[in-house]
Amino acid sequence: MHVMRKGIMDKNRLQEILSRFPERRILIVGDFFLDRYLMIDPALDEISIETGKTAYQVVGRRPQPGAAGTVCNNLHALKVGALIALTVIGDDGEGYELRKALSRRGVSIDHIVVREDRFTPTYTKPMRLTPEGEVEMNREDAKNRQPLPADLEDELIQRLQSLAPQADAIIVADQVQERNCGVITDRMRDAVAETARKNPRKIFFADSRERIGEFRDVIIKPNRFEAVKAVHSDIVDDPSTELAKKCADALRARTGKPVFLTLDKEGVCPVSEEGQYPVPCPPVDGPIDIVGAGDSTTAGIVSALASGASLAEAAVIGNLTASVTIRQLGTTGTASPQQVMEAWSRNESLYQNIG
Repeated sequence: MHVMRKGIMDKNRLQEILSRFPERRILIVGDFFLDRYLMIDPALDEISIETGKTAYQVVGRRPQPGAAGTVCNNLHALKVGALIALTVIGDDGEGYELRKALSRRGVSIDHIVVREDRFTPTYTKPMRLTPEGEVEMNREDAKNRQPLPADLEDELIQRLQSLAPQADAIIVADQVQERNCGVITDRMRDAVAETARKNPRKIFFADSRERIGEFRDVIIKPNRFEAVKAVHSDIVDDPSTELAKKCADALRARTGKPVFLTLDKEGVCPVSEEGQYPVPCPPVDGPIDIVGAGDSTTAGIVSALASGASLAEAAVIGNLTASVTIRQLGTTGTASPQQVMEAWSRNESLYQNIG
């Protein structure tokens, strides 16, 4: 495999790409969760009379969109012009909170399907307050454990086919590990591929916790473990970067589209028919919180691709976005265009020669 041709990425080029974000229209389809943060003050702990166990006292709440909603949080912070959510949630209080939180971030909720027979997926995250800051306690997860009904699949597929031609980019967020129990079922995955083939000028971009190797005809973003697992299911040890890159190239041949391989502290490596070009990530000092880093990377990459960036330029913007968000502790952070520019200024020498 040869290396992508290098070019010049300077401050003006970065500003040019970022300036196009408000003109973009992005559809986000997949698993939207409610992240419910509960602030617990240990000074107020009580002993329950009934059970004798400690009753933690909640002194604050911070509900925000999670999973695909985290991608939306980041797209909104990056000033993307129009965001449309396509998903299924429950007819419950968590669903009300999720829709309200998305609306506050400028996300269209007109295509969120509400059903009484489904949960609104929710991560409840108790946060213990300490002098040093918030410390996350054991999380409580509420997810759908039953397959998505066929009539809901039909409705989602119809909406996907209708909405995709109106969007500049379509992000597919496959969060649920249990097969066919989330929004991105086997049928939905096939429908995404078919819709991508029918709309070849649109950016289709998928991220998946468990099934990244099953996508076709779309750009995918695996991390090193996901890439190797998708090609060599028997490998369980920590894979090398070299092996991960080989597997990413195999996935590129399988999907027929570029692959954005994320490599932790090593950055992002776009892989295409032209070859591969590793794009380093900025060094980050001090404490970090990597929760949601992958979603912020996705938001930066897709916004950039939809705005005319090359694969390597998009990887730079994905890296810069994530370098801002991981500095935000105790929450899934976001990055504004101004913060991306500031991150560039601190790391300009890393990115002057980019494909």
